[in-house]
Amino acid sequence: MTEITLVIGNDADCADGFRGELIGVVIDPAAGLVTHLAVEPKGRSGLARLVPMDLAQVTPTGQIGLSCDEAAFKDLSPAEETLAEFVPGYDAPVQLLAPGWRDAGGPVVDGGTIPRTPEAETVGIIPPGEVEEQRGDQVHATDGDIGRLRGLRIDADGRQVTHVLITEGHLHSRKEVAIPFGQVTGFDDGIQLSITKQQVRDLRGGNQFG
Repeated sequence: MTEITLVIGNDADCADGFRGELIGVVIDPAAGLVTHLAVEPKGRSGLARLVPMDLAQVTPTGQIGLSCDEAAFKDLSPAEETLAEFVPGYDAPVQLLAPGWRDAGGPVVDGGTIPRTPEAETVGIIPPGEVEEQRGDQVHATDGDIGRLRGLRIDADGRQVTHVLITEGHLHSRKEVAIPFGQVTGFDDGIQLSITKQQVRDLRGGNQFG
């Protein structure tokens, strides 16, 4: 079995050089499969797209290439939207979106055309029944917090998650540990594990990454 490593925060660039960054990984928790990557264009928050895994190629060093160009990327389903309240002429919150980007449905306005900047909030959009995990999400052992998510290791062919990659320890003694996905029991309020903090630390020897 060939495995690839998805490190959240790594580059994810389109075929024509349009630059992006992996900000999250979307998982079908029942099947344990990665279905999409949440990729945000470099330097432009609130415009992340849901990239199907069919469009992603991951190098041995973890860099991600996307087989779509910039125009096709903009037309992918949004992974997040920025909703603004109190926009003149609208009774409900509207989506602030630059021209050329696919919207999430409902009213849309170009933020540069409104007379003042309204109160706005960016929210994530996840396919029904799936979860999105982002870098820094808390990882919980059975006896307390053990670290924060760094990425995932998956089977390159079936896209099955094989390991959860976490950073464990304090600032000057941090260790990167790969935890077998079979030890994950849920995704409520972070990632829940079936093992103790000491059992996670015992994995350091043979399951490091990076």
